[in-house]
Amino acid sequence: MPRAHAAAEAVTLAQPDDDTLSLSGALTFATAARTLAAADRALTAGRQTRLDLGGLTRADSAGLACVLALAAHARRAGRRLGVVHWPEGLRALADVCDVAELLAPPAATA
Repeated sequence: MPRAHAAAEAVTLAQPDDDTLSLSGALTFATAARTLAAADRALTAGRQTRLDLGGLTRADSAGLACVLALAAHARRAGRRLGVVHWPEGLRALADVCDVAELLAPPAATA
């Protein structure tokens, strides 16, 4: 059964504006590798500095690892990728792992 359920899971990427890459769906062990590959391509092609997770319906530790890898990809490209609209469970996992600060959006400048 887990295989059939995993096949039904997917993450959709969108770019609502030039600065944002948004993810929606279930970011889990079943989808993290595919999502990372697709999001890496999107980050390489764009200039996004914000990762919007508001559309995620579920996420697990593999999802958090994917988000961290995307932030590292952006950093290697010379920009910071801040995460906005965290799902509550993923935010709690990031806090427990003491990595939430690495993914905070840059402070607004006046």
